[in-house]
Amino acid sequence: MPLPLVVGVDGSDGSLLAVDWAVDEAARHDIPLRLVYASLWERYEAGAPSDSGKRPSERVSAEHIVASAAERAALRGPDVKVTADVLLDDAVRALLSAGDGAHALVTGSRGRGELTGLLLGSVGLAVAARARCPVIVVRGDKAGLAGGHERILLGAGEPVSGAEAARFAFREAEARNCALDVVRAWRCPAHEVGNQVALAEIARQHEGKASMLLDSLLGEAQSAHPKVRVRSVTAEGPAHRILLDRSAAADLVVVGARRRHGHFGLQLGRVAHTLLHHAECPVAVVPQTE
Repeated sequence: MPLPLVVGVDGSDGSLLAVDWAVDEAARHDIPLRLVYASLWERYEAGAPSDSGKRPSERVSAEHIVASAAERAALRGPDVKVTADVLLDDAVRALLSAGDGAHALVTGSRGRGELTGLLLGSVGLAVAARARCPVIVVRGDKAGLAGGHERILLGAGEPVSGAEAARFAFREAEARNCALDVVRAWRCPAHEVGNQVALAEIARQHEGKASMLLDSLLGEAQSAHPKVRVRSVTAEGPAHRILLDRSAAADLVVVGARRRHGHFGLQLGRVAHTLLHHAECPVAVVPQTE
């Protein structure tokens, strides 16, 4: 039985976009879709007597939200198996628990009740930073959401933190039958700069190292997916800016994250944070397992 793709729903516009995206993703991978709504309504509506025969209003609202989301998913992907659950728990804890048995977790960029000025909702950020499975935050323009670019973008990190992300990106490109762009950013530290001749040589050294790391990172995944069309490049400059610019021509940008020793969480870093808040397409954060 394949692991399900889990998507968090709360009735917001952002979660409805996430449902649409997740249905298409589940269909591509031929896996079931699980819709999850989480709420601690009993904490706030404990006054409803058990013998009253009436359900708390928040429970009724939750059931309506998941039923509507399930109907929406069934209409969009009639061949996708859809299940829906209402969980009595905090949204972050519920999604993290569901993610332990998931192909991936999908969230919207902002949820119901989030402040308008927020670029990424608190639930999406917390889940992306703590989940043990890949997390996709659905955001971006219409072309990226619809898969119109036919291109996956992988931000190539260090092999210690990016091997799982590379495998994930290759699987995505193969499932979509689209191209995979891989970018490894490099920079020449200011303290190494001397005269122009020395600068050029130092730059060549850093670029060469970036190319070697790129080859090391992609070797295994590329051998496992030989049909995927890959275009790998090295680029000078800050990685977060390079990937953000290139996200405008991608359908999904994939980055890795490394679990911190002794902590329940990931080292998302500046690149992941920037993309989660500003990317022009959905963002996948893939944890590197020990």
